[in-house]
Amino acid sequence: MRDGDEHAYLATFDTRDAGARGERRQVFRNLRRLPLAEWSYRTTAVRRARSGDRATVEATLRYRLAGYDRTTTEDRERFRFVRRGGAWRLAGEASGSAQQLWEQGAMSVRRGRHSLVLGVGRDEAGMRALARVADRAVPAVGRTWPGSWSRRLVLEAPSSVGDMARMLSAPAGSYEGIAAVTTGEEGTGEGADGDGPADRILINPQAYAELSEEGRQVVVTHEATHVATREETTPATPMWLSEGFADLAGNRTSQQRPRELAPELAAAVDEKGDRHPALRSLPTDRDFRFGNDARQLAYAYEGGWLACRLIARDWGAEKLTAFYEAAGRHRGDDDSGDDGSAGAGADADDGSATAAALRSVLGVSTGEFTARWRAYVVEELRA
Repeated sequence: MRDGDEHAYLATFDTRDAGARGERRQVFRNLRRLPLAEWSYRTTAVRRARSGDRATVEATLRYRLAGYDRTTTEDRERFRFVRRGGAWRLAGEASGSAQQLWEQGAMSVRRGRHSLVLGVGRDEAGMRALARVADRAVPAVGRTWPGSWSRRLVLEAPSSVGDMARMLSAPAGSYEGIAAVTTGEEGTGEGADGDGPADRILINPQAYAELSEEGRQVVVTHEATHVATREETTPATPMWLSEGFADLAGNRTSQQRPRELAPELAAAVDEKGDRHPALRSLPTDRDFRFGNDARQLAYAYEGGWLACRLIARDWGAEKLTAFYEAAGRHRGDDDSGDDGSAGAGADADDGSATAAALRSVLGVSTGEFTARWRAYVVEELRA
């Protein structure tokens, strides 16, 4: 693969299936179109069948894209081998192997000013459009997040939501209606060594196609913000902050009113004002889980966005950034927010990482901030 020797590459495979040979040739040609700075395998386990002529090999694939990845991505692969004519040949992938975009058909590659777009089943116009959206997202994120990041995006656009789900090892139904997601691992805050996998923005072709041009820009800018803030986002960072900050960047240039950008919370305010259950506390991490009721999920995202908007208004953009960084660095008794303590209107001394960051950076307790957020939501969304 590294030497570009297609004949030698194909010679490693079992040749009995002509159709599979064509697929493997396509995979090779897809990968040769990528700017690979690193490509290697490390064998982790070998299980040989009793017959002695078959085996399953588990390996770790390591790869990095030159000019785009600051870290090396690792994926778990499982291969089937057969022994024919005294030699071992690759017979294909076994169940449990990571599904990659370059294994899903003829792959197009488009380089933008700040982006690399990889697509299957996309025409040239569609690839150009994705690159334009990505290229606009990078400076847009820079205006909200001044911290250090690569300022490069890699977008992967599979041909179906099913193929997207296979890349994420999840049921297709988990991502219906979700226009894009960002893969990668949270950083470790201050002192992060960058050992996590590189970020990829995966586009859901069905949901993305249904968006307006502005909606597509908002979605990609939102996901690009997650790429930019990755090293400062840790398990201590509450999701209302990470998702709300990403929405703040995505909606930065929108001409729509807050009521139009937060329609579910606006309806809740119209119904019961600040007494609505959605305003009882800041969203918890549980509220952001895929599979939740659509309205509850909307409450979470809209509430997080308005919380970040409030901080930017009353404390300023620099304080918002400082708070984000502090929330990721702090360690409290419960950093997950799953019990509601990190994001709820709990006591000022609840011990959570978010409470410590609120106190140290913004000078308020969790309860005080929650009360200000509740009043702000009503102020901004009341008809």
